[in-house]
Amino acid sequence: MDGYSVFLALLAVYIAGLVAIGWYFNKKQKSVTDFWLAGRRIGPSALGFSAAASWLTAGGILAVIGYYMLQGMGSVWAFVAPNILALLIIALLVGKIKNLPAITQPELLEQRYGSAVRWPIALIITVVMILFAVADVTGLSLVLQVFYGLDPLYAAAIVAIAVSLYVTLGGLSAVVWTDVVQFAFLSIFTIAMAFAAVGTVADGGFGTPAISSSELFGNVPDVWWNPFSIGIPMVLIFVLAIVPGWITEQDPWQKVWAARDAKSARLGMIIGSLMITVVFAACAVIAIALNNIYPDIAGMGFPAGMALAEPALLAFVSERFASAPLLIALSAIGLAAASMSCADTFATSGASCISRDIYQRYIKPDATMKEMLVVNRISVLIIVLAATAGSFVIPNIIDAIHIATFIASASYFFPLMGGLYWKRATKEGAFAGMVLGFVVQVALVILDLVNTPPMASSYLETIHPALMSHGVIVGMGLSAIAFFGVSLMTKPSSRVNLAPFFEEEAEELARYETREISETDPSYSAFLKNIDENVAGERTHLQLNLRASGALSWHELVEKLKSSSPAWVTPTGLDSVYRLTHGDMLACVAVTRGSGEQDIWLKAEPKLETVGRQRKELFTAYEELKKVLGQKGVKLDFY
Repeated sequence: MDGYSVFLALLAVYIAGLVAIGWYFNKKQKSVTDFWLAGRRIGPSALGFSAAASWLTAGGILAVIGYYMLQGMGSVWAFVAPNILALLIIALLVGKIKNLPAITQPELLEQRYGSAVRWPIALIITVVMILFAVADVTGLSLVLQVFYGLDPLYAAAIVAIAVSLYVTLGGLSAVVWTDVVQFAFLSIFTIAMAFAAVGTVADGGFGTPAISSSELFGNVPDVWWNPFSIGIPMVLIFVLAIVPGWITEQDPWQKVWAARDAKSARLGMIIGSLMITVVFAACAVIAIALNNIYPDIAGMGFPAGMALAEPALLAFVSERFASAPLLIALSAIGLAAASMSCADTFATSGASCISRDIYQRYIKPDATMKEMLVVNRISVLIIVLAATAGSFVIPNIIDAIHIATFIASASYFFPLMGGLYWKRATKEGAFAGMVLGFVVQVALVILDLVNTPPMASSYLETIHPALMSHGVIVGMGLSAIAFFGVSLMTKPSSRVNLAPFFEEEAEELARYETREISETDPSYSAFLKNIDENVAGERTHLQLNLRASGALSWHELVEKLKSSSPAWVTPTGLDSVYRLTHGDMLACVAVTRGSGEQDIWLKAEPKLETVGRQRKELFTAYEELKKVLGQKGVKLDFY
């Protein structure tokens, strides 16, 4: 069996294992929260593995090694340090993020500002996720091309088929637990390559003089170790350009929401940052050894040398293990795992924006869960195909990641973070900052790409150093001016929009309307037996699945609920209707469409100390729902 056949056999087994994980979690899904947020039950270890795997793409690792080879530790600010810093900053923000009642960032921004901002932010996030996925497709394409001489379309096909299968089966649960497997493959591969590269130098392989490990690391120039060799101004520009985009990425926020409690989310992000630090340290060791093996590459300098530095590890693996096709195949699987672990996250985040924030919110509010899964599956394929097309336009791996990050930083950093911490932020200000930042940043990126020769310094950077990173500082500056300026000139947000984000506003809005319910009431006792109740961290998940006896007009049902009591509100559109009785919207009862045409799901996620009251609240909501449907001659049954 030749090397390519070995690779295909291992890949088939690997993908089958991922699909099996997706199928397992498919059987456990009973609600929208189960699919998109893994039932909010993810513990810190799994979250840490997933957070690390989601930000370690195969292309990113190859590019980091290339940067290390050409620029040493001064290059950490272009990718490595922002990765670590962003996860640690998100850990600090967990307390604010975790208790927000949203599944996606567009849904969250609609709760904060209103419907005007949901569709543009959904489109922007989708574009950003596609650009991030470009790096995954490009990286895997490079691996398959160097190892087996395959066309880049093969990489897209592998990512599209594998990711669409297990993601659309198991949702975020599948993403998280396949990430655990994928990070294990990736980290083992990276650390093994560090030992292999150093061992090759020690043995005098590739025609190099044999030197000990201590001599290898002792001969590295002092400037290589200096993380500030690029200058403090450049360090600050990189941090300001990259970190805001990464701390506001949708995918880590979704994982914070999926954590079983705030402590698990915070610890998971810290674990993730430590894990990627270990992998990046192994990449530095590989780079030092490869500089000794391929001294001509380091001599070419940056950026001219990147064309050879990025695939240097692949060239080493091909040459070092030429007589061991199984080891090359395993290396390819390790890098494919890195590509899939990022692509599944980006595809999930982007597809949730298309299916939930655009299709269900604006096109078909009464879409069932089954319909949403179909749209989600198609959306995953669209994102991967778009990423494949993008890989031919943006062939540089890190540039694809940076462009996505800069668009995120310039478009929705201020509307999102400002909405969390500044009461005076308005929908007009958010819309203006978002759209202006997006348009300006995309224009600057196109201008830079069109006018920059291959492997040369960027066109904008040659005009002025402040315009480096595709002019993102300009894009962010204009977005900030529009956001703050327009917000101060327009009417403040309503209390309904502020309540989930600011405790004092929630206290003013609170309506405690739960009627007195006797614990001995037979109907209440029968009701309790049908509640699916699970404790996850600091909250209890209450889920009630109902089936109507006749066809449902979802739009009419929601409107009748809203007219029956002022407690029923739709802060994020008709797909979810909340019974807003207090400021903790996660604890409030929400009614959503079920998996079938006649299915209705009621859920609430109260804190442990209030679960008794919220059981009665759920019963009250059930009675009100039953009364509204009864007026149309429709009955409700438990299932």
